[in-house]
Amino acid sequence: MSCAGLILAAGEGTRMKSRMAKVLHTVCGKPMICWVVEALEDLRSRGLVDRILVVTGRDAERVEEAVGSGAVFVRQEERRGTAHAVMQAADLLEEELLLVVTGDSPLIRPGTLAELFRVHRETDAWVTLLTARLEDPTGYGRIIRDLQGAVVGVVEEGDANPEERAIKEVNTSTYLFLWERLREVLPRIRPDNAKGEFYLTDAVRLMAEAGGVISTVEAADPTEVLGINDRLHLAQAERIMRERILRRLMEEGVTVEDPATAYVGPEVKVGRDTTIRPFVILEGKTVIGEDCLVGPGVRIVDSVLGKGVRVEQAVLRECVVEDGVSIGPFASLRPGTHLMEGSKIGTFVETKKTVVGRGSKIPHLSYMGDAHIGSNVNVGAGSITCNYDGVSKHPTVIEDDAFIGSDTMFIAPVRVGRGAVTGAGSAISQDVPPGALGIERSRQRNIPGWRNKKSEVGDGTEGDNQEKVDDIQR
Repeated sequence: MSCAGLILAAGEGTRMKSRMAKVLHTVCGKPMICWVVEALEDLRSRGLVDRILVVTGRDAERVEEAVGSGAVFVRQEERRGTAHAVMQAADLLEEELLLVVTGDSPLIRPGTLAELFRVHRETDAWVTLLTARLEDPTGYGRIIRDLQGAVVGVVEEGDANPEERAIKEVNTSTYLFLWERLREVLPRIRPDNAKGEFYLTDAVRLMAEAGGVISTVEAADPTEVLGINDRLHLAQAERIMRERILRRLMEEGVTVEDPATAYVGPEVKVGRDTTIRPFVILEGKTVIGEDCLVGPGVRIVDSVLGKGVRVEQAVLRECVVEDGVSIGPFASLRPGTHLMEGSKIGTFVETKKTVVGRGSKIPHLSYMGDAHIGSNVNVGAGSITCNYDGVSKHPTVIEDDAFIGSDTMFIAPVRVGRGAVTGAGSAISQDVPPGALGIERSRQRNIPGWRNKKSEVGDGTEGDNQEKVDDIQR
């Protein structure tokens, strides 16, 4: 049977106390509605769902942009409840089944939704509900059953009596309907409730009264059905999703020393026998190879690391790091950095849009920006590229086997030839030929007895004192 998946994402989300729509708040770096879309995309890949529709309201344009082109969008300009949201999409629905999910349920798993389809077919149901049993059901609608255990309705908490509120089985706002049967009862739903809204749950009662089969699937993991209504729920969902991601990595052969302090995004890939130490954040489309040691105190964003890389107390953003590279501690690698095999970036080093060749080392206290450094180059401490003149960025090229003395300043654009050497403390503003020594220093002058003579100055006026100092310096 053909099926449309309908995501309800028009709500105000007032308890979030936010200027943006609730479904745009992120869980592990991704808008929560995108997690729901991914679950339905998985069902589409299995042939269970044919189309995805999204009902938008608040921040409609931003929600639609986040979801992307894979869905059909329906606007709910006036938000009058869940049944009212479905009514807005009624004219677009032509499939036999309608799967309804909420955009604020990012923890739902595709396998749980697939179970709805199995039970629905086996029981020939008019509607199949996803339910859960919660120790604290506060905030959820309760599943009402008759003496034989058949579902006869769902009552929202605000309309429930004390006996009904004591029920632990709750509605998760996830349904699989026979669309023809739902379409028949939608016009009969009335806003006769505490909120004055059109509840989709009333459709369940009307179907039961008409003699339809109402089936249920109880979620094996109650955390899947957590609906996010406030920042506390958001933090709870973040923790649960992060635990899932780390569990998957550990099952694939990655060591996570302290899962409580490791933050790994959903699109991050990590190779076997890599160790993630405490206080590590891996974000975006980061890929880390096998046998790496990452952390402690590392943040990596949208970067690719090869095998056997060691990173400690560093930040990497949009970088490429080849096999066997050592980074840190206290290093900052900015976008465009490419570290080739066996190179080293040491303590308090910053790079930007820079290639560091095979086996080259920048051990400490240096800045390399807009630079291309060849193989087997040693960059002495305190060296920097002066790449920005206030208007434009200029390149520095250091060829293979060069030796850079400590505290060398490269006044770009400049090139240091193969095997060349720069003297410590030099400001290199001209190209250094291959094999040459480039040195730029003012002549050192020592003044004997300077300290004693300086201490003798001080009996006259301020002007006289300065004249005596000037005489000594001359």
